[in-house]
Amino acid sequence: MRSRWTILAVLFVARAVMAVQFQSIAAIAPELGKELNANLADIGVLIGLYFAPGVALALPGGAIGKHFGDKAVVLAGLALMLVGEILLCASSSWSVEITSRLISGVGGVLLNVLMTKLVVDWFAGRQIATAMAIFINSWPLGIALTLIVLPLIQAEFSIAGTQIAVMALIAAALALVAFFYQRPGQAVAPVSAEASRLAMPAAWAVLLAGSIWAFYNVGFAMIFSFAPSMLVERGWSTAAAGSAVSIVLWLAALSVPIGGYLVDRTGSRNAMLSASCLAFAALVLALWHGSETLPTLVAVGLVCGLPAGAIMSLPARALTPSTRAPGMGLFYTVYYATMLVAPWLGGKFALWAGGAGAALGLGSAALLACPILLWEFERRLLLPERTAPQVN
Repeated sequence: MRSRWTILAVLFVARAVMAVQFQSIAAIAPELGKELNANLADIGVLIGLYFAPGVALALPGGAIGKHFGDKAVVLAGLALMLVGEILLCASSSWSVEITSRLISGVGGVLLNVLMTKLVVDWFAGRQIATAMAIFINSWPLGIALTLIVLPLIQAEFSIAGTQIAVMALIAAALALVAFFYQRPGQAVAPVSAEASRLAMPAAWAVLLAGSIWAFYNVGFAMIFSFAPSMLVERGWSTAAAGSAVSIVLWLAALSVPIGGYLVDRTGSRNAMLSASCLAFAALVLALWHGSETLPTLVAVGLVCGLPAGAIMSLPARALTPSTRAPGMGLFYTVYYATMLVAPWLGGKFALWAGGAGAALGLGSAALLACPILLWEFERRLLLPERTAPQVN
């Protein structure tokens, strides 16, 4: 039996590679736009299409894994990501580009939903908060590496070189999961269909929690999807802009576990979530409106990860062990539906305003909505208690 930390490392690498593939479009957006004769809204469509399959597949994702086996479905997801990247490299036709991103997105959603479940399988009741904080960090780390490395590869070897590099990483992750992942030893008791159904109050609470996670990620995504293009518009080189924005992701890798630790130590989940989202929103606005770039990016990185652990802990408050699978499917469905539209909308805002920075304004607005959604989440959780019959 392998160490659960070894298993976590394997899952971490696979999810980081998924982040690399997702970000590979935005990291070289200026050059890719020239090659495809595409504007910012078109690039936003390509970015967002990666999340499109999640709208349909997130909810049944757990059931697919249960039927075919979690490891088999994760491997199939990585294989689909590889096929999508091969198509992307093979043709610059717009229809092929769209098809390749959708195929890659199918693989990505299977990884995202099932690997989250796999972490829970290995760590339930045993340092689960620490494990989830580490696992979540795979995304910003993958994004940061992409922002630094892919523009350099593109400058040296062209856009095709970046696509070959992404293919190599996906193939390596596929081999890693195939050879090293195994199921935990404990057996899972069967659950009846009736017991696994979500009651309406819990469903509403999970929808709100998913909306908070989605809007938080919109704020995040607007930075790493459009801030590099904004800096290029201000005279930065593509490589320098990507490296500067990557500061946010590197510091987020520190602030995510720090935020989770502070929430666990102080018990102030809602205060941490609200205050850090508001501070994050203010810093994004400052970056858009021309504050000193590097100090602002450092501040964003130190703040942006603080709410992540608090947000990811919200579904557990509304779900029982028997409703966790459908509940997390619903949670991720909201996330994917939002992230499908957000990059396109960000691109539209940028075109309307005449600059990529306008997309950051959309991100800031999404972050400002998070405390409002949290208030409604708490209200929904209290409704069953308020309507329950009183015993005299």
